[in-house]
Amino acid sequence: MRHLLSTRDLTRAEAIEILDIAEDMAAVQLREVKKLPTLRGKTVVNLFFEDSTRTRISFEAAAKRLSADVINFSAKGSSVSKGESLKDTAQTLQAIGADGVVIRHGASGAPQTLATSGWIDAGVINAGDGTHEHPTQALLDAFTIRRRLHGAASRGRDLAGVSVVIVGDILHSRVARSNVWLLTTLGAEVTLVAPPTLVPVDLTAWPVTVGYDLDAALATGPDVVMMLRIQAERMNAAFFPNSREYSRTWGLDDERFHRLAPTSIVMHPGPMNRGLEISSAAADSPQSTVLEQVSNGVSVRMAALYLLLSGEREATA
Repeated sequence: MRHLLSTRDLTRAEAIEILDIAEDMAAVQLREVKKLPTLRGKTVVNLFFEDSTRTRISFEAAAKRLSADVINFSAKGSSVSKGESLKDTAQTLQAIGADGVVIRHGASGAPQTLATSGWIDAGVINAGDGTHEHPTQALLDAFTIRRRLHGAASRGRDLAGVSVVIVGDILHSRVARSNVWLLTTLGAEVTLVAPPTLVPVDLTAWPVTVGYDLDAALATGPDVVMMLRIQAERMNAAFFPNSREYSRTWGLDDERFHRLAPTSIVMHPGPMNRGLEISSAAADSPQSTVLEQVSNGVSVRMAALYLLLSGEREATA
């Protein structure tokens, strides 16, 4: 694998290969010594132009558990805040010998630009770009669903026939976009539920069903309910009247949660706005996979880094 920029580019076989390697990496997490020598001598740069505690820590833990050297680069307080361009930053990383770059950027397409511009030879992993994609989040979500449904028999399995309802701020969510492409590639049936103002204008190319009534969607008995965070920092207008109305109409409150089947899985990419998108009862229940998603994120990102960096880059360039 040369880069990991989008789940839309992944075939079913490629996605299952990443998830199966993540199973091996998850087994490493159970050891007393949670390290592999696989990427010893490699340098991974976490290049974060946006704040993100969870994703950065997850990638840092993944790289260190593969014995890579890790450099954390934050745009705040760096030369970027003084006006340095992405090209100049990339060439600096090339000069210090970065083998892999994990980039999170507020502009959609920035990781693609970095990967294809010729500014840097390193493998690039997209850790979230604008309102475009967040591929490792979708992979860890799929990994979590597969493990919950199939347990020890997960290896080699897809998600054929699994019904997934994704609820909330679809318009601004890169997590939703990555999940739509990956879950449908793996055979899942995806339904999007949101206020009309938080649904993209044209979804004809998306392999999904769109609805605006959360109660109707939950009445179908979905296998997975994925709640999304309201991304106020990306909103430049009022997309719904107020938080109370949003919670009452599209939030997974206690009443809606108790109507779910006991086998339904409740997911949230985090960080959660408790009481807005999801109630504490739902978030803390045995049906919730919120903490499992964090744990599985390290395994999935170890798998991605392994596939990018364990071979000779010259052979894949």
